[in-house]
Amino acid sequence: MQHKCPLCNNSAKLFYADKNRIHYQCSICFGIFADANSRPGQDVEKKHYQQHNNDIDDKGYQKFVSPITNSVRRDFTANHKGLDFGAGTGPVISKVLTDHGFSIVPYDPYFHNYPDLLKEQYDYIASCEVIEHFYNPHKEFRLLKKMLKPQGKLYCMTHLYNESIDFANWYYKNDPTHVFIYQKETFEWIQKEFGFSDVCIKDRLITFSV
Repeated sequence: MQHKCPLCNNSAKLFYADKNRIHYQCSICFGIFADANSRPGQDVEKKHYQQHNNDIDDKGYQKFVSPITNSVRRDFTANHKGLDFGAGTGPVISKVLTDHGFSIVPYDPYFHNYPDLLKEQYDYIASCEVIEHFYNPHKEFRLLKKMLKPQGKLYCMTHLYNESIDFANWYYKNDPTHVFIYQKETFEWIQKEFGFSDVCIKDRLITFSV
């Protein structure tokens, strides 16, 4: 049985199945996505996020997001405008950067739901541990690209899959809110599809440049 990839709309085939859910892999963009019937509802999803221990003053949490915050501090200045996209219950990226004098605002459909922010443009957008939650990644990446100014950058963090990983025992796929998994080839497809000039992958940090 074939299913349509929510990123590139091409055919995807069965990749992995267990008692919890089924995953498919796209033959074009190499994205791996969970069967739509196994997605948690919005109430379940929100409750799951609320259980995260996201203390913005926690030094360990600040260190976890440091690949993004350090990159922003290197590439931009306090005069530039940023968006913390999918900031969650504890907008730690916004906290760290504003503490260093940067201008950045948090957006989250559950916890910082200010839709007018999505009508503006930004010099940089940070999205940490967010893109694996996208039900419609094509729509979301199109929006993210649209919100970036010329010379802008999109910083994402997620755990990429590659063939050296034992998917059956991989912790990352077990989170019920992780519905789309990316590979290196997936980000290369996104770069071309949405017209980014470059994509740089360094461990869990993916940086798209306009």
